[in-house]
Amino acid sequence: MNFLSLGLILIALVTFVAGQLVLKHAMESTRQAASLRETKFVSRLIFGIFLMTISFFITLGLLQRFDLSYLYPFQGLSIIIISVLATIVLKERLTLRLMIGVVLVTCGVVLVSLS
Repeated sequence: MNFLSLGLILIALVTFVAGQLVLKHAMESTRQAASLRETKFVSRLIFGIFLMTISFFITLGLLQRFDLSYLYPFQGLSIIIISVLATIVLKERLTLRLMIGVVLVTCGVVLVSLS
């Protein structure tokens, strides 16, 4: 693996995580029915979809060069990153049960990638 490949993997991961956070933030703003037409909601929705699209196409390109079993552990990192950033950015509660679940899923991804 070279620096370009590692960079693309990290860009795919960052755009995926950012897209998830932006879409969640957009959806939280739709608690009132009228807010679906607001410019803030539409712009956040479009930006979130744009980020997820970038992540999708970069991941497709990476799948041409690497095995899925090699790329998937990097995607598994998104579970940790999204949980931490949701707590910081979206002010969501990080419970003990959620932390245990994140650790277990992460350990499972690591174990699968090592086999």
